[in-house]
Amino acid sequence: MKQFRLPKIDMPKLPLPVAVQAVLDEAEEKLAHRPKLLQLFHNCFPNTLETATKWMEDDTTFILTGDIPAMWLRDSVEQVIHYVPLAAEDADLQRILAGLIKRHMASIIIDPYANAFNESANDWHWNAGDETEMGPWVWERKFELDSICFSIRLAHMYWKATGKSDIFDANFKTAMKAIIGLWKTEQRHDQLSAYRFTRDNGIATDTIRNHGAGMPVNYTGMIWSGFRPSDDVCDFHYNVPANMFAAVSLAQLGEIAEWVYRDSAMVKELAGLEADVRHGIELYGIYRHPEFGSIYAYETDGFGNYCLADDAGTPGLMSIPYLGYTAVDHPVYQNTRRFALSRSNPYYYEGSAAKGIGSPHTPPGYIWHMALSMQGLTASTNEERLAMIAMLEATDADTGYMHEGFHADDPSIFTRDWFVWSNSLFAQLVYKAMKDGIL
Repeated sequence: MKQFRLPKIDMPKLPLPVAVQAVLDEAEEKLAHRPKLLQLFHNCFPNTLETATKWMEDDTTFILTGDIPAMWLRDSVEQVIHYVPLAAEDADLQRILAGLIKRHMASIIIDPYANAFNESANDWHWNAGDETEMGPWVWERKFELDSICFSIRLAHMYWKATGKSDIFDANFKTAMKAIIGLWKTEQRHDQLSAYRFTRDNGIATDTIRNHGAGMPVNYTGMIWSGFRPSDDVCDFHYNVPANMFAAVSLAQLGEIAEWVYRDSAMVKELAGLEADVRHGIELYGIYRHPEFGSIYAYETDGFGNYCLADDAGTPGLMSIPYLGYTAVDHPVYQNTRRFALSRSNPYYYEGSAAKGIGSPHTPPGYIWHMALSMQGLTASTNEERLAMIAMLEATDADTGYMHEGFHADDPSIFTRDWFVWSNSLFAQLVYKAMKDGIL
């Protein structure tokens, strides 16, 4: 499991925006009959703003992943995504979210391959010995296809929620061009890409084989990824849920190119890339399982090899509707969901305290709170949603917060006591259940 050796950044506590305080007040009424759940929600819903958000002098926002002194593109978006629907009438939230989008675009321009960045050009790195093209702003340079997708998701959601398009400045368009160039290159990784990454720390999941270039892949139209959302190396480098996320992101970028920039050439380019990715997913990413029928694989190499699993991180197979790639009732998704929540998934665990999906990123037998939250967010019945909330409520080890992984037989054994993304995803699930009137 990951360890870091640098001190935490001092994060001044921000005053809560009015819209966020209003949600907490609403919870006082709607969750009064469940005091523990109310306390969990009060702790988790504002956790990003209270512990991990820093307003910078350049009018950008820096958000810690939690117990690591860096900002992951992926994590920082999911840490604030539950605030976006509240931002339409709240200037403070708009400032925070727009500042984060601005910082993301600047980071992507610095290095589109990097997954995590420093607060300043302080030359801090997760591992100083990584063999790749590091820079002083980059905390880690694991190329994870999903990272940039989250940046696009936040910008698009913010635009739709607030109607504000001032985030789409010249810098944003420069970042868009960098993303298109990156993804076109990585469609043909073996032929076109100069990206390499190796780490000599004795952990096989932390380094890419074949001198950092990865195992061979066939052209499919999908986009190559070095690492999974868990920051673990891919077995086969076309990660299917990440490519689904990329397809959705390309459609969102196309909408921005059409309605904001009025750039017809870019619209056409994005549409062509999206079509390639979607075709690749449906042609190469589906596995005919003897028990579950047609399911989406987690990874493939385009040569007929597959990784049949699901990982607790987002994007994963469980989160396909959350990403916007299919509806919850899509038949292949439903088959895939049944597979992911079965012992056929090598990272699905059942214990005396809980059952759910874990990850190779944590020890065997550890279930992730994020996986339980996502199972609830993508459930097709209120009964399953409520069951997930009850399981989350019962497995916090009386800490008042969510964690990374916990032992299926003993929730008091867990990893990461300060993991803000997990808190935010749980808060998103509970808030949705509150608004739907099922709690």
